[in-house]
Amino acid sequence: MEVLDTSIANVALPHIGGALSATQDETTWIISSYLVSNAIVLPISAYMTALVGRKRFYMSCVALFGISSMLCGLATSLPMLLFFRVLQGAGGGGLAPSEQAILADTFPPEKRGQAFAMYGLAVVVAPTLGPTLGGWITDNYDWRWIFFINVPIALLSLFLTNRFVEDTPAIKQEVADSKKGNFRFDYLGFGLVALAFGSLEAILDKGQEEDWFASHFIVLFFWLFIIGIVGFVAWEIWRIRTNQKPILDLRLFLNRNIAVCFALMFTVGAVLYCTLTMLPQLMQTDMGYTAQLAGEALTAGGFALVCCMPIVGMLVGKTDSRWLVVGGFAALAISMYYSTKIDLQMNFGYVAELRVFQSLGLAFLFIPVNTLSYVGVTPEQSNDVSGLINLARNVGGSCGTALFASMLARRSQVHQHYLIRNANNSHPAYVARINALTQLAMAKSGSSVDARHHALVQFYHQVQLQASVLSYIDILSLLAVITLVVIPLPLLLRKPPKGAAPAAH
Repeated sequence: MEVLDTSIANVALPHIGGALSATQDETTWIISSYLVSNAIVLPISAYMTALVGRKRFYMSCVALFGISSMLCGLATSLPMLLFFRVLQGAGGGGLAPSEQAILADTFPPEKRGQAFAMYGLAVVVAPTLGPTLGGWITDNYDWRWIFFINVPIALLSLFLTNRFVEDTPAIKQEVADSKKGNFRFDYLGFGLVALAFGSLEAILDKGQEEDWFASHFIVLFFWLFIIGIVGFVAWEIWRIRTNQKPILDLRLFLNRNIAVCFALMFTVGAVLYCTLTMLPQLMQTDMGYTAQLAGEALTAGGFALVCCMPIVGMLVGKTDSRWLVVGGFAALAISMYYSTKIDLQMNFGYVAELRVFQSLGLAFLFIPVNTLSYVGVTPEQSNDVSGLINLARNVGGSCGTALFASMLARRSQVHQHYLIRNANNSHPAYVARINALTQLAMAKSGSSVDARHHALVQFYHQVQLQASVLSYIDILSLLAVITLVVIPLPLLLRKPPKGAAPAAH
């Protein structure tokens, strides 16, 4: 439900804006506010676990997520909804790191692949189902129900977590040590984390809309990000040197597996969210599909993931996971290149086929990368590692979405410029096309002047559509190159030792 909420509200924004008397620009903050607070909480989840215990922290996040979801559905104004979305994002930010750490602590290395496969189905499929489910709920019921549906799931989660999940002895000891050492919350560290990652998320989310560094808004948040990240790194290094508990243990990046897996998961997040944004927008904006139909085309990729991930989970325990990652990125690069053959005449089935090919590569990445990130990690570090990997996926997703929005707008202008260079009366093909469109319009208008004007408008619209498709192809080509470049990186990882004792017991 937490991952679903990153995409389910997208298709409902016009309805929400109409109900709360908000403009289109104002309603985009419904998405941004959630992502910003989510990004702030992700890196501090391990720190909070050491303070109150993992189970208590996780259940607190679930409760906050459920209560704020209900309040979002009850909101009567945009400021009220934005405030509750911030709370919802804060609650959701602590869920994924805690969940993955629980899995890492519960299962031995040879079975973690299957555990992450079951968990990964939710994380990867949820963004695919979000637009479809959100569109269906909004069209058939009311936009408020996209928030209300979280409440029963949160209640069930609280019941099951309370009954079946327990903190490991290492976690209990860490909490006890914190209490004995008069553990004090690091307000400065938290403030710097909030400043850095909140500013970064605002830059990525609003960059294209504000014309990036031509905007004083973006420049301000860029400097706030620099101040926050530099201050945070310096402060955390000082706390480590003085034997104080850091909010984020930066020493983890000295572990080669964690550093490489961070880069790999960043790439996976960027490609996943970029393609999830790209295909529905192409179908709705340029091809006339409804939000629900566009979402259904992506659902085929979700079914492919459901079929492949359990298989990948079994392979992780029996083969070298590094080669699975290499194969996954190679398959993803091929699928991105294959997707560059898109055009405006493609049908629903072809779009679904493209998404299936893309999903096959993603299925071989999420589980092995997560599994490899825990190689050589002590039980006390599992929460930190989980927070870092999830932060990489979320920031990567934001970067991928920002890259898509920026390239689509800028490359469309470039292609439009090239396409209209020969659109003048000295070019026979242009003259023939305008005359043909004029003759078609004459049957409706009866006026040659109106028909000519209609023909020019229709021609320009066709140029815009072609320029848009060409820019989509440019984006897919860039993603193909990025995934191709990343292929050798997994070979830098250390292979998990066979028959190793469970790392987190």
